[in-house]
Amino acid sequence: MIEAAEELGETIGVSRACRVLSVPRSSLYWAQKPKEVPSPRPTSPRALSSEEKATVRAILNSDRFCDAAPREVYATLLDQEGEYYCHWRTMYRVLEEHNEVHERRNQRRHPATSKPELRATGPKQLWSWDITQLKGPHGVYYHLYTIIDVFSRYVPGWMIANRESAELSERLIAETCSKQGIESEQLVLHSDRGSAMRSKTVAQLLIKLGVAKSHSRPYTPTDNPFSEAQFKTMKYRPDYPQVFTGMKDARAWARDFIHWYNHEHHHTGLALMTPAMVHYGQVETVYEQRQQVLAAAYAAHPERFVRGKPTPPKPPEEVWINQPQTMDGKGNPQNERREQGPIAG
Repeated sequence: MIEAAEELGETIGVSRACRVLSVPRSSLYWAQKPKEVPSPRPTSPRALSSEEKATVRAILNSDRFCDAAPREVYATLLDQEGEYYCHWRTMYRVLEEHNEVHERRNQRRHPATSKPELRATGPKQLWSWDITQLKGPHGVYYHLYTIIDVFSRYVPGWMIANRESAELSERLIAETCSKQGIESEQLVLHSDRGSAMRSKTVAQLLIKLGVAKSHSRPYTPTDNPFSEAQFKTMKYRPDYPQVFTGMKDARAWARDFIHWYNHEHHHTGLALMTPAMVHYGQVETVYEQRQQVLAAAYAAHPERFVRGKPTPPKPPEEVWINQPQTMDGKGNPQNERREQGPIAG
């Protein structure tokens, strides 16, 4: 901004340029003032000489002490040799001058992972699946496997088991794909990085079925938002048991919940339609019916609709997991308003 004020000041004057750009004139004058080169910092008379530093470094890097910390070297020389070269903090500074202070252990480097950017324009194109725990008696937990269609929010497959298993996951995915008539190269299956999700058993099954797999980034639960939101809707239900009495009880409750979620739950992210309506292509029929009801209400009392004839909303035409941002010429986001994450109804 200072450079812009200087350039503009040559044309319209410094005072006016600073006023237009909201730059204090004092800042402009201070920036234009020649700066003195600071004098080098004087060496302390107490500092080690170059020869002494070389001696200390040679001792620290010797075969005897190359695997010891400077504190250990300092104490060993005092106790066993009766010698003092410098404080152990100074030893660290000597090593730092030669870039020899670093982590001794081998540190794991996490590979760079790309952000999943997945788009669905209709049902049976993009599924998300995850596993959550249901609390049972005496510290026992049951595992609820759930597959959800990202576009329609419909749950086409679920299962409750007493453990998390790649073999059980494989069976659920295979049976759900068969029941939904999934063809090769039709579906993308997204999940987090749980052990069952990354297992070779599931990977081989997806290759056999022609289903593309996608994973969230490590430690990024927002990359799998639709499954997380569905679990939240489930566990915030008023009748959700804090503790299930047994496996049979858990399955019975989950069966009723999935039926309610698919066929009765009017989802906010689906323009208050149920997942089954969107999943099975009933959107236009329901929309026309709602339009007729609203038109009749408008005809009876038009004064109550201050914005004119009401129109029911429609579900989004596309749904994203991590929609990429496109920018205009000024660097501003210009994506249209589309559904990018779950909305719990």
